[in-house]
Amino acid sequence: MGSATSELPARRTPLDDAAETGLKIVIVGGFGVGKTTLVRSVSEIRPLNTEEVMTQAGVGLDETSAVASKTTTTVAFDFGRISLNERMVLYLFGAPGQERFWFLWDRLFSGTLGAVVLVDTRRMNDSWYAIDRLEHHRTPFVVAVNRFDDDTHRYSLEEIRQALALSDEVPMVDCDARVRQSGKDVLITLVDHLYELAMAQEATP
Repeated sequence: MGSATSELPARRTPLDDAAETGLKIVIVGGFGVGKTTLVRSVSEIRPLNTEEVMTQAGVGLDETSAVASKTTTTVAFDFGRISLNERMVLYLFGAPGQERFWFLWDRLFSGTLGAVVLVDTRRMNDSWYAIDRLEHHRTPFVVAVNRFDDDTHRYSLEEIRQALALSDEVPMVDCDARVRQSGKDVLITLVDHLYELAMAQEATP
């Protein structure tokens, strides 16, 4: 599976009048892991993208060997919106993956209730910074493994959990960032996780 960012038809779904709960969600991960693709595939409005064509200016700064076909890159953030039901709306912010833009992450995390760490198993080391910053901010997160067609190592979720030193409490799911239902399932997993954490906190004396 390649997370090619093909243009999707513009969707301009109006926000339901019954919507009363808006949650800010951040999607983080390494360079070229599929964050922009995920936001585009699930957003019910035309997503805001800050993609620019990659130029010689990034040579020596951005590690592109594993994503040689990638010609554009996010330089600020992606933004989209999806309604999970009549009352709950998620506002999605896709963070830039290159190290030179990581200084933006802490600002994006402000007001965030939860996050999705998108993982490419061919470059799992690229996930460490995202996990570290989320743990630093004490932001709950789930891990979504974006499976690519040319990934010859089909690691299981448990093997990936061990490689990333994740606790059993962190939910993990497989996904295809290009497929809307798959991306929506990831977001539902995150919302369910946030709900369980909230219930556990309320039950604590």
